[in-house]
Amino acid sequence: MPGKPAPIKKAPAKKAAAKAPEPAPAPEPAPVEAAPAEAAPAEAAPAEAPAEAPTEAAPAAEGEAAPAATAEDTPAAEGSAPVPTSAPLDVSVEDVNDSSLTIKWKTPEAIGDSGLSGYAVEYRKDGTSDWVAAHEELTPANRYCIKNLTADDLLHVRVVAVNPGGRSEPGTLAGPVPIREVADRPRIRMPRALRSRYVKQVGTQINLVFPFIGKPKPVVSWLKDGQPLDTKRVNIRNSDKDSIMFIRSAQREDSGVYEMTVKVDSFEDKATLTLQIVELPGPPASVKLVDSWGFNAALEWTLPKDNGNTEITGYTVQKADRKTGEWFTVLENYHRLTATISDLIMGNSYCFRVFAQNQVGISESSAVTKGVATIQKTGIVYKPPEYQEHDFSEAPKFTTPLSDRAATVGYTTKLLCSVRGCPKPKIEWLKNQMIIGDDPKFRQISNQGICSLEIRKPCSFDGGVYTCRAKNAQGEATVSCKLEVKQIVLSDADKEKSK
Repeated sequence: MPGKPAPIKKAPAKKAAAKAPEPAPAPEPAPVEAAPAEAAPAEAAPAEAPAEAPTEAAPAAEGEAAPAATAEDTPAAEGSAPVPTSAPLDVSVEDVNDSSLTIKWKTPEAIGDSGLSGYAVEYRKDGTSDWVAAHEELTPANRYCIKNLTADDLLHVRVVAVNPGGRSEPGTLAGPVPIREVADRPRIRMPRALRSRYVKQVGTQINLVFPFIGKPKPVVSWLKDGQPLDTKRVNIRNSDKDSIMFIRSAQREDSGVYEMTVKVDSFEDKATLTLQIVELPGPPASVKLVDSWGFNAALEWTLPKDNGNTEITGYTVQKADRKTGEWFTVLENYHRLTATISDLIMGNSYCFRVFAQNQVGISESSAVTKGVATIQKTGIVYKPPEYQEHDFSEAPKFTTPLSDRAATVGYTTKLLCSVRGCPKPKIEWLKNQMIIGDDPKFRQISNQGICSLEIRKPCSFDGGVYTCRAKNAQGEATVSCKLEVKQIVLSDADKEKSK
């Protein structure tokens, strides 16, 4: 027998009429006129309602409830009665054991202006036609647990949405649910390498293993792009613990989205594999010589008609001299569809070809230009570049100064310094600000910027301040040092020995 029908709540219009104890304000005729205006498409003469509204608004001061009820009841009287909602969506099993069944569902797409009163859950045993209500009052939730069931029964379950317009079409489970405890719910352990896109070349062998768990023994099914598998192309072997997909020689038509489903009673788990079989691309659809000038040629080509079922990663451009016919690569891994080839030899003619490439490799064939780029001979006059002479002029500058020295009477000593300048500076030595000149006691040497003054067997009078002065057209520079000549003091014993 059908279950007890769910209680139907009063329409919002009648509730408003029953709960209107307060008098309506004077400017209320405006809403009364709006109701007939909205229902105008359903009435033949919508202009009569506004004419009657002011007449009925007059007794509003004496009997307040009557005008309010009339205003609210007008839409219902004009054919705007509530309508039932659409059916609940995605009714599925959430849990099941030996004595209860929990189901869940989604809210209907179309609810309507009258709202949703609740849901009615009904079930029947497999082989019978009588639906039994699982509860007396409507449930507002999107899940419900049916209790006190008999183990090993097969139940069909449906959910009905109820609103003031009545009952909706039922949302039902896909099949009957066995009432029994599931020892181990099914779960697919998808290998990490297969969770993303799985790419293989044409002709390779594919042997993939998909482990899973579930008790009792799960039922395994496969789909490709939502359709059953072609067993001539793909072999599936299932065991208690895994499912193996085997393709002897993969072809491009084997590409697609494969869906594996593992089901134990009403519980199931799904996993998807995106398989992409790729191969070498075809050549560019066309290539042409756009222009040639000087030692350059401009090329333009179009995408290949066949990309090998994967993205084009670049192009290889080659040139050949018509005299030799040998091909040389000028561009590799080139990503644009236009290129300018430079450094061509004057007086030669060239043709060009372009290969496409993807992650598998370079296309076996190429697109060749029909036109020939001829580099014309032109009279060329060599004009050597003009270089501005650099001015190397530099005033003298001492890079190594003189250092103070101490010498011994009778022992030759030497003063050293270094200087640079352009043109080569003239070197002069001074003693106590007096030019030494050609005194034979002193030997002056200047070589590669190294200046030296040798003092032969100095005496105590040769001490003083020595200055080296360098001059050229840019200027002069000086550097000085002190020379101290010491007398050897002999002891009495040494004097006796010297005698």
